[in-house]
Amino acid sequence: MGKVLAGITTSVDGFITGPGDGPECGLGAGGERLHYWVFGGPWSYDSPGRGEPAGQDKAWLEEAMAANGAVIAGRGTYEAAGHWGGKNPWDFPLFIVTHRPEEQPPDGGFIFTGSLAEAMDQAQAAAGGKQVNVMGGADLIRQALAAGLVDELTIIIAPVILGAGKRLFDGFGESLELEHLGVRQSPFATFIDYRVKK
Repeated sequence: MGKVLAGITTSVDGFITGPGDGPECGLGAGGERLHYWVFGGPWSYDSPGRGEPAGQDKAWLEEAMAANGAVIAGRGTYEAAGHWGGKNPWDFPLFIVTHRPEEQPPDGGFIFTGSLAEAMDQAQAAAGGKQVNVMGGADLIRQALAAGLVDELTIIIAPVILGAGKRLFDGFGESLELEHLGVRQSPFATFIDYRVKK
């Protein structure tokens, strides 16, 4: 079995979205700034195009994508991403954890599961020894950490204070011990990699 990595971008004050996140505004008001690193600089929901990552941002993203054999996301992330236009954006299986697995679209390359445990079992089998990436949202990552399913955690900190929105560790009552593995810096983000001690 490959390792399980959980990774998510957060503001300096711990928010993974700004306020008012939803299908038309997945990262919430002002939350686009969290993902400048993904799109090579400023972008907004109103702008027609997006740029490309560069430098350390691009290197981290390419390494993560090359290591992935499967990805797990929550229903909220799926909705906020606009269902990725109705098609799995990657060349590996994308599992969506939802309370409504019967709503799985007949095509598009998504696999809906009714629980994180079910998604993890299927993702590990599908990954063929490669990494399984738990991409979020925050609730799904908290569940995975609490269940002891995560081997490594990457926190990507955007240099922004949002002041409100959804926090990564809101309501997380578990104690975690992390071992620092490394850090990368770009103009748009600081990538901190940890091993989750079990």
